[in-house]
Amino acid sequence: MQMKNRKKHTSFILCTMLIVAMAFAATGCNGSTKKETPATDTSAVSTAADSTVLGEGSTNFLFTVADTDGNETHFEIHTDKETVGEALTELDLISGDEGDYGLYVKTVNGITLDYDTDGKYWAFYVDGEYATAGVDATPITPGASYSFKAE
Repeated sequence: MQMKNRKKHTSFILCTMLIVAMAFAATGCNGSTKKETPATDTSAVSTAADSTVLGEGSTNFLFTVADTDGNETHFEIHTDKETVGEALTELDLISGDEGDYGLYVKTVNGITLDYDTDGKYWAFYVDGEYATAGVDATPITPGASYSFKAE
C-alpha cells in the first residue's frame, strides 16, 4: 500500500514539474505572456516562401490577397502605423471610398471589385476568420495575418 502511494506521489510531482516547465517555456521564463517584437526581429512573422517584403517599421504582419480566380499573393508588411488599413493604404495595396462605416475597399493590389457593378467584393479576414471590424478600424497585432479575398 505504501509503495502504491509513493508511486502516485512521485507521478503527481513529476506532472506538476512538467506543467511548471511548460509554463516557463511559454512565457519566456520572465512571467510575462505579452509578446514583444524588437524592431530588428522578424522571427515573429512566419513568412510564405513567395512573399514580398514591403514597408519599413518595427511591427510586422502577413498580408494575403486572394483574387477572383483563387490565386494568392503574399506580402510581409513592416510598418509603424496603428491600424491595418493605415499600413495597407500607405503602401498603396488598398483603396476605396470613405463611407458611414469607414473605408469601403474597392481595390486591392491593383484589382478593383465593386459589388454594385459586378456583384463581387473584397472580404477582409484576420487570422483566417472573417473580420468583425473594418480594415481601417482593425489595430495591428504583431505576427498576425490579414487577408482580402474576392467574394
